[in-house]
Amino acid sequence: MTLPDKSLIERVARGIARPNAEAGNLSILAQAASSYGARPIVDEATVPTGFDPQAAALFEAVVEAAFLVANSDGVFDDDERAAFQSVVANACGDVVQISQLDALLADLCEQLAEDGIEKRTRMVARTITKSEHQLEVLRIAALMAHISGGVSDQERSVLEQLAKGFGLQGASVDLALSESESVLAGN
Repeated sequence: MTLPDKSLIERVARGIARPNAEAGNLSILAQAASSYGARPIVDEATVPTGFDPQAAALFEAVVEAAFLVANSDGVFDDDERAAFQSVVANACGDVVQISQLDALLADLCEQLAEDGIEKRTRMVARTITKSEHQLEVLRIAALMAHISGGVSDQERSVLEQLAKGFGLQGASVDLALSESESVLAGN
């Protein structure tokens, strides 16, 4: 993969941060990131933090869906990792610390190596049960697919696996890709 230009990374991050019409004023990723970013670094923390385990699980699943698309070709090199982290951090308004993203990506890499992409897409599908969240996750993953300069057959296949796991119609992938292209075109 050639390193995407900064302009594309910024457009993808803005597109991910932009909510769909039903979501309100924040995207699902930004909403869940607020809680995830409040996760106590020390497990023994007893001070109220604003941490919500369900929102954190949702954040992790949204990031994993985009991560699976980014890994669909079997390569996730340092440039791709840096671009991915930049997009996620920017889309979340930097409420998630880089150390938290590093740890999450390390976990996702390990899980992908152990389970494979098909099992991981099924796990994401089990975690995200609300239909409006499922559609938003497809939109975010479709936007992430554009970082590599277009949507490859492998990336589309992962999007289709996610849609199937969600129980969504086949046209949902086409809709997510169309919406992502429109967002990146500035419409």
